[in-house]
Order: sequence, then structure tokens, then C-alpha cells
Amino acid sequence: MSLSQPRIEHFSVLNHILVHISGFLKAPEDVILQASLQNFAKLTPHYPGVRAPLEPAVCRAWLDCLAPRLDQWFGPLGRPWEMQAWFSLVTTRPADLAPIQRLPHVDGTDPAQIAMMLYLHRPGPQSRQGGGTAFYRHRATGLEALTAADYPRYAAAVQAEVGRAGLPPAAYPTDGGPHFEQTHAVVGTFNSAVFYRGNILHSGVIDNTAPLSADPLAGRLTINAFFRPAAA
Repeated sequence: MSLSQPRIEHFSVLNHILVHISGFLKAPEDVILQASLQNFAKLTPHYPGVRAPLEPAVCRAWLDCLAPRLDQWFGPLGRPWEMQAWFSLVTTRPADLAPIQRLPHVDGTDPAQIAMMLYLHRPGPQSRQGGGTAFYRHRATGLEALTAADYPRYAAAVQAEVGRAGLPPAAYPTDGGPHFEQTHAVVGTFNSAVFYRGNILHSGVIDNTAPLSADPLAGRLTINAFFRPAAA
């Protein structure tokens, strides 16, 4: 991997950190070929598609390179980092999305958990949205990131909105309306990676009119990773 030229951005009035690296893998086509050999399956109920875990040896090698940079970008926590990562393919049709999948989400409420998205698909000319990642603010509460203390208030507000207005349409979030406001969006450029705190409200930018292939060579292939400080 190449980490020589990270671009560190800040977005929203809350100054969230977003690290963007272009040309992340030195041989991305080899990694895509490796993905095509995996047995993808639906591993969790929340992800709208299928996944295959990266091998532990690959995770260890990546973590050796990334751990010092995570300390630099997001602040040293005095503990080593742990990593989990998957090849991921969004395959669920908009009409089949569960209610929770129609809203922006968080990966957890711990601000020390860092998420990585590595985009390994080439959006076709029919895709208007680039297949990247967008970030949101919940209008009623003003929340952009959820902690354990914030979550009950947020959940109660969302439930109240659903009670008044009904469930969101069966579609992937786009601009977030009417209950969320998009604060920033990243284009899913081929072989680029972004790092951000996983407790920020976000969603994949999925074109609701485009086909969602389960073929790693044709679909929205990404590598998703979570980095957590090891338990004390």
C-alpha cells in the first residue's frame, strides 16, 4: 500500500476528521482478483449485501503499516490497534431494504473506533453518484455523531418521526431528506481509501436506479475495515 500522500480534511461545524488517500493499493487489480475467489455470504443483518473476511495475515500486515498513521491522524490512545476487515458488495435492491437500511447509520457509539472504506469499483457512466460515502446531521436533534449518552435521545427522536410520518421510502439515502441533512460526501474514486470515526452518521452513496451486481468484478466492491484500540 502507499500512504505517502494522505489528504486530511475537516468537515461540518463540528470539524470531523476525514483522511483521504488516493492510489492506496500498489496492485489493486490483484486484490480484486483475490476478491473474485472468495465465498461471499450475508454475514450481518445490517449490511445491505454480502461480505467475505480478509485473511488474518493480510489484516496483520495492513495494521503494521496503518497503526502509526492512525495514531497520527486520530490521536494516540496509548494502546495498540486491532483490525477487522471484509470484502463487501452492496447487492440488496432498494425495494428489499429493511427500514434501518433506509436511514444513515453509525458503526458504533465509540468515537475511538475508526472506519475505513477502500473503493475497488469503477462507477460506470450510468451512475450519477459515484458510489462513495456521505455524512449526515439529524435535523431534529442536531446530532452528527452518536455516543452512548446521545443514542437514547436520537433513537427516541427517530421513532417519533416514524410514528408521525411513517417509514422512509424503500431506497438508499441520498440527500437525507426530510429528517437528515447531508454535511459532506466523498466520491468513491477507484483505489482510494477514506478513514473517519465510525460513530459519525453516514451511508454509502448508492444509485437507486443502477443494477447491484454480486460479481466482485462488476459490482460495488469495497474493503471495509474497523480499527479499535485493544482492551486495556
